[in-house]
Amino acid sequence: MAAYILRRIALMIPTLWAIITLNFFIVQIAPGGPVDQAVAELSGMKSTASMERISGEGAQEVRPTTGTGAGKERPPMYRGARGLDPQVIEQIKKRFGFDKPVHVRYWEMLKRYLAFDFGDSLFKGRSVIGLIVERLPVSISIGVWSTLLIYLISIPLGIRKAVRHGSRFDLWTSTAIILGNSIPTFLFAIILIILFAGGSYLHWFPLRGLVSNNFRELPFFGKLIDYLWHITLPVIALTIGGFATLTMLTKNSFLDEINKQYVMTARAKGLTERRILFGHVFRNAMLLVISGFPAAFISMFFSGSLLIEVIFSLNGLGLLGFEATMQRDYQVMFGTLYMFTLLGLVLGLISDLTYTVVDPRIDFERR
Repeated sequence: MAAYILRRIALMIPTLWAIITLNFFIVQIAPGGPVDQAVAELSGMKSTASMERISGEGAQEVRPTTGTGAGKERPPMYRGARGLDPQVIEQIKKRFGFDKPVHVRYWEMLKRYLAFDFGDSLFKGRSVIGLIVERLPVSISIGVWSTLLIYLISIPLGIRKAVRHGSRFDLWTSTAIILGNSIPTFLFAIILIILFAGGSYLHWFPLRGLVSNNFRELPFFGKLIDYLWHITLPVIALTIGGFATLTMLTKNSFLDEINKQYVMTARAKGLTERRILFGHVFRNAMLLVISGFPAAFISMFFSGSLLIEVIFSLNGLGLLGFEATMQRDYQVMFGTLYMFTLLGLVLGLISDLTYTVVDPRIDFERR
């Protein structure tokens, strides 16, 4: 097993390299980079200032006169109307590191990433690793609690539905699952805010933030209550939107195993249904469920929690990555991509190791 783990860790290096390289060169040819963003912002500021000056002070300087040609006064020309000075553009390129060729920027990025140095944000004026460390607890809180609740609800419910397949319990739980799955996560979050966060009815939970402003002043038990008080609605919204798929996957996986020949043989030997279910079926059926854990956890970190972080004003990694994409903040974009990819690879390895815990017959070392 040790050799298998070392091989998997060694394979993480070329995987990370391929993903970062592919995304780096795709982003380089995409329009609207950070230089374009900064130039457009400065041009807009200068154009606005020019218009204000022309409509204000300039209106007093420009006096209409009769006649044509050289005798007619003209309004003064401003730099904002003609565009930015090429020297200013070169300074912007140098500031963002775009004064260097693409291959030089690429190799410098790879050397920094080997030391987990993601540079500084192009627009926030802070180190990328500092931003990630600051936002990481929020995303971990949402991802861990949501994934934990989803698995704690979905697996027992899916097993129960498989055992009582076709019963009234299976029918009404399937109806509830379909209804819950048909409502988008962000819409369910809005409904929770309206009902329980002071929207129109009850004001039981706070609307924004992960903790209160006086969090540092609270005792330990008070901090725990305050944290759970703030995290309840976001976690519920994500859980409702994510447990339907896993529940049906668990049910179908168990149904497939229950109908196999070895289960009939175990029943013929006189084993109890509980012994058959948890002694034989559980290990085989759970392999498919466990294999989806890394993808589910990563989706909770970014795609699943993005809208939730926006709605509940939670400054997590999902919101950070979205802001970086909109601003073309390449340092933050690649830094968060690197961390998400590395986290996904590590969770994939943990998922494989969990296989051996659920079913000791699996031997990755022999394969």
